[in-house]
Amino acid sequence: MSLNYIKNFYEGCLRPPTVIGQFHTLFFGSVRMFFLGVLGFAVYGNEALHFSCDPDRRELNLYCYNQFRPITPQVFWALQLVTVLVPGAVFHLYAACKNTDQEEILERPTYTVFYIISVLLRIILEVIAFWLQSHLFGFQVHPLFICDASALEKAFNVTKCMVPEHFEKTIFLSAMYIFTVITVVLCVAEIFEILCRRLGYLNNQ
Repeated sequence: MSLNYIKNFYEGCLRPPTVIGQFHTLFFGSVRMFFLGVLGFAVYGNEALHFSCDPDRRELNLYCYNQFRPITPQVFWALQLVTVLVPGAVFHLYAACKNTDQEEILERPTYTVFYIISVLLRIILEVIAFWLQSHLFGFQVHPLFICDASALEKAFNVTKCMVPEHFEKTIFLSAMYIFTVITVVLCVAEIFEILCRRLGYLNNQ
């Protein structure tokens, strides 16, 4: 019985009951994670090592880098991906425990409502992530960062720091914003597909 639950949960996560949901899973699981895992590491992997300030001292570089990056972009985007997966995973776990096939979800009003709620939660989480990303990282990475290092040593006061590969980071940052927007659009389209299919089921009865 437990193996059947796992099978239903696995199939639910990989094959949602909507066509757009399946495309979203492909887009989310393949393109977005590949982009973050491979290219994200290439762009941001050694950022802390190449981040340098004037004067170029290790403690000053570390202090200013922590000021420049309160949270590293890779960690933020990984948390975003995991968080956005949670509503869908909870729903599919619930459906698996009830032994409900994916084909039956949209035929039952209660499951349809719960599924729409999970999609709406995904939209809300993506919008929150978009807002947080804009406040943490902005929309452009500048080549110079002005660091207030007076707390570290009064002699430093305000110092300039060089941000490595700032243009590449700006491109990557823009791509992550675009991925978030595409995901929200897919979620909205999925809700419309669910409503249209529900109307089709009601008309056939």
